[in-house]
Amino acid sequence: MSSAVVSTSAAQGRPFVFIEEVADVCSRPSEAELCTEGRPPQRALSTFTDTRLAGITPASRLAVRPAVEMVSSGIAAMDALTGGLPRGCLTEICGPASSGRTTLLLAALAAATQRGECCVLVDASDALDPRSAADAGIELDRLLWVRCGENSPEKSLEQLLRATDLLLESGGFGLIALDLGDLPPQAACRIPLTTWFRFRRAVEHTPTVLLAVERQSIAGSCSSLLIKLGLIKLTSSENRIREQSLDSQSLVPTHAQLLTGLEITAELVRSLDRKPVRSAEITFASKTAWGGIKNRFQSFRVSRFQKTTAQL
Repeated sequence: MSSAVVSTSAAQGRPFVFIEEVADVCSRPSEAELCTEGRPPQRALSTFTDTRLAGITPASRLAVRPAVEMVSSGIAAMDALTGGLPRGCLTEICGPASSGRTTLLLAALAAATQRGECCVLVDASDALDPRSAADAGIELDRLLWVRCGENSPEKSLEQLLRATDLLLESGGFGLIALDLGDLPPQAACRIPLTTWFRFRRAVEHTPTVLLAVERQSIAGSCSSLLIKLGLIKLTSSENRIREQSLDSQSLVPTHAQLLTGLEITAELVRSLDRKPVRSAEITFASKTAWGGIKNRFQSFRVSRFQKTTAQL
């Protein structure tokens, strides 16, 4: 097949035809067809172009790209905002400390394990509490916990990247979560964009959800979904503790506060369609799962009483 490029000289006012040799897929027109006396060259060129375009499929007839499968994040308000977490894509969750990053991470892992999927948590700072994970609903039998608790953030980051490469290459996981939230931003920003692009290509066309939890977005345009979290306020049970200590005449300090929940705001910064999001923002609450609060206060009072008796 030949390709023709027409350029018009502004000075001389006559067209020129340049022929470039490529692979033949249709019959090449003769020079007589291109330049025939008494026939304008433009007509011969249009006939030649129509012949070339005969084997090209119009854009309206192209196959429709299949929609990305979405799975639940474990939080109904978040699913209403984003539609869930996309499979075969990279999702970023960023926010400062106490902004709900761990809440969303544990909820996503719990939802995935309850669906019967095997999941991985690559923990860069060895910050996961297994008891809290179990209280959040995570089936620990389906969770692989990769601990990268080295002394220096650089070594922890190197272990995280190496483990992620191996996990994406092996496949078979429903969700792979990278917890970078406790790493210094200077260390996390050292991950080159080529690494994130490699992760995105490795997870593409697979049923795996790749989730990265960070203080700030560091994957750039490689992430298909970007969620920014923020803290509105903390809720505590200071008054209830104070009343309980007065009624029982215990040694519980009156200034004690027990964290009972968080009010979190979530903003959708980047969505799957890559279009600017106008004001996609929600607010949801997260409650703590303190088990045996009354027993803990009783044991606290007993230990304080024994200590006072021993001193006497």
